[in-house]
Amino acid sequence: MIAVGDYYLKPSVEILTRVSCPFGGGVGGCRDELCGVLSGATIVLGALWGRVASSEDDKWLYEAVCAYRERFIAAFGGSACRPLREPFEQRNERCVPIVTEGVRLLVELIEETAERLPEQAPLACRVRRS
Repeated sequence: MIAVGDYYLKPSVEILTRVSCPFGGGVGGCRDELCGVLSGATIVLGALWGRVASSEDDKWLYEAVCAYRERFIAAFGGSACRPLREPFEQRNERCVPIVTEGVRLLVELIEETAERLPEQAPLACRVRRS
């Protein structure tokens, strides 16, 4: 959330960072659940493009989240925290390689989705980056 949220949601909403914290380390640091990078990416995508009314169509957002998940699993071989983290812990790298590649995959997906669906997936950052 911090790595990508600060870029796309500038100024980042503090509550989003707070909400994402317990998802680090596989939900509350237990290492037995979904990787925090995948959880954080899901939060970022929802913050960028989530619906605010039940009448809005968000199926395209679900497709984007599923696409990110598929890319993440293809890159790392799974989505559970402990098996992903263990090889890096042995080298004293913690989750740095997972965060780095996960952020790259997320930015790539956000940019692709914004190009493909400009009306549905506008980027607030487009004006900022110009």
